[in-house]
Amino acid sequence: MDNLLSITIFIPAIAAAILGIFLRGDDVEAHRNAKWVAFIASAMTFVVSLFILFEFDAGDAGFQFVEEHEWPLGVTYRVGVDGISLWLVMLTTFLMPLIIAGAWRTERRTKGFMIALLALETLILGAFLSLDLMFFFLFAEGAILPLLVVLGIWGGDAGRGSAIKLALYALPGAVVMLVAMVVMAFDAGTTDIEALKTHQFSETISPLWMALAFLASFAVKLPVWPLHAWTAGVQGRVPPAAGIVLAVLLSKIGAYGILRFVLPMFPEGVALLAPIAVWVSVFMILYGALVALAQSDLVRLMAYVSMAHMGFVLLGVFSANPQGVDGAIFFMVSHGIALAALMLVVAALRDRVGSTDMAAFGGVAARMPVLAFGALIFTLASLGVPGTSGFVGLFLTMVGVFAAAPVIAALALVGLAVLAAALFGMIKRVIFGPLIKQSLMELGDLNRRELLVFAALFGAVLYLGLFPGIVTESTAASVDALVFRE
Repeated sequence: MDNLLSITIFIPAIAAAILGIFLRGDDVEAHRNAKWVAFIASAMTFVVSLFILFEFDAGDAGFQFVEEHEWPLGVTYRVGVDGISLWLVMLTTFLMPLIIAGAWRTERRTKGFMIALLALETLILGAFLSLDLMFFFLFAEGAILPLLVVLGIWGGDAGRGSAIKLALYALPGAVVMLVAMVVMAFDAGTTDIEALKTHQFSETISPLWMALAFLASFAVKLPVWPLHAWTAGVQGRVPPAAGIVLAVLLSKIGAYGILRFVLPMFPEGVALLAPIAVWVSVFMILYGALVALAQSDLVRLMAYVSMAHMGFVLLGVFSANPQGVDGAIFFMVSHGIALAALMLVVAALRDRVGSTDMAAFGGVAARMPVLAFGALIFTLASLGVPGTSGFVGLFLTMVGVFAAAPVIAALALVGLAVLAAALFGMIKRVIFGPLIKQSLMELGDLNRRELLVFAALFGAVLYLGLFPGIVTESTAASVDALVFRE
């Protein structure tokens, strides 16, 4: 199939344009049509992306399915996929239809919300697949804009405040990274990522400062402490579907950017930053786990759980060995699936009870046994229990980190224990225990739509846990080329 990557990137954007131009009305039928158009478009995107997965050559460390088109004004559109980006693309296309299905109860300005979700999918996929520096910048930084719109429209007065806060965090990093990209382009005479990976930059360009310039943007998206302060407030003020995209997919652009740009292009800078980066990473794990332990709100709890998880990803990335980087990629995929599932559990509870305060729950398992079972399984996957996808990513990451910094690995495992206390504490308070609140007596379990969504996530968690080779075999060649600079 020709132009496979471009088709994957732009199906959601075309659907968003169709919604914006042709769908009219604000009645029940219009809301339903908007959801169906968004769901069908995202499902089509997933189906097309399966062709990429099935035709991908796991033994080829380079970019595959490369497309190059000359656009007006001398702009070159170039996209491709390798083992590092493949599974982040698959994670995005797999989750988006499930996220849209999970947002089916949305009834307020539904068309605009679905357009925002579809725009986010196109921008995130474009960031993962771009082979041109400037197109990566446009896609990656452009993904912030739909979130700002969602905050401004669906977040109320508090959401508009959070939008300003997010912009204040994201804009300086974007500007600094853009300046670094312009410097690189002038020095190399190209914005082609493959050419830049092998280019010898002039001695006046400091690898340390260039690495820091890119990290200024990527650290906000991850988010890295202390640039994390915007995330919990934003999570509580956007609809659950947008919160999932933010925590699960947008954060991956930060980690991917480090793997795609910082490690291969500025290895001398990475060597200087790595000792600091691993300490920051382990602090993220410990801080995120401890703050999660103190939370009484489910949305804020998930925000800090995500922060701790991304600390493990950052540890694997900066271990700069094959096991650690392989583990970081696998952990990103597992984290995306398990955390999305837990956030959908929270969304299902909020839809029924109207609150995310843990004090509003207790004994939910008595009325919602299927949801309770799913919540437990996805919690176990988040903690890396054997047999789930989380174990493989965590194990590989810890092997890589232990080889590079045993003390850091030990502290990270302490953070994992605290994280387990936070998540199991949530399970105990919300899911199990006596059902004594009258308001919970009439709770209904998952409906058919929700059941299908959770079944898909459950299957992915178990399949990747039992058959991890489908991921590790396709990432190995590209990771080896990255680490060993072949």
